[in-house]
Amino acid sequence: MGMLPQLYKDLEDRMKKAVEATRGEFAAIRTGRANSALLDHVQVQAYGTEMPLKHCATISIPDARSIVVSPHDKSITGDVRKAIEASDLGIMPSVDGGIIRLSLPPLNEERRKELVKLVHKRAEDGRVAVRNIRKDGHNHIQHAQRESKITEDEGRRANDHIQKLTDKFVADVDGLVQNKEKEIMEV
Repeated sequence: MGMLPQLYKDLEDRMKKAVEATRGEFAAIRTGRANSALLDHVQVQAYGTEMPLKHCATISIPDARSIVVSPHDKSITGDVRKAIEASDLGIMPSVDGGIIRLSLPPLNEERRKELVKLVHKRAEDGRVAVRNIRKDGHNHIQHAQRESKITEDEGRRANDHIQKLTDKFVADVDGLVQNKEKEIMEV
């Protein structure tokens, strides 16, 4: 495989990862429906170490407005509860025996607007990541031209190709934004 096709593949893989990272960020943003991804960022202090909640508990969604967290070891139920309370979810967990229940209140209009702003901020972070990858590609092309590994015409075509990749992945981020916004604003 030549230098340019390998560069395109590398840039495309990195841009895909940037879009997937943005998708993951969006999954953790609360909508009106219960979703186990809301707890992905919760870290539990247990057994003298910090670990992701999903490594020490089972998470289930019995209905659209509630999440049930069942710690694998009942002795850390209090630690799991504290971790959820300390998270930015703004939901007070209730302990019922060895399980923890989270009831998601309906989102009010003001909170929905705040969440949409957060989605736009995270989306811009995703777009910036894709553009930074584009910049790396352009720098690589410039370097190859200076080293006379490719001609000026090849460099121009390569930069056009990289821009098309960038446009595609920025459009993917924009599509994620539209879907998430619709999900948040649905009542």
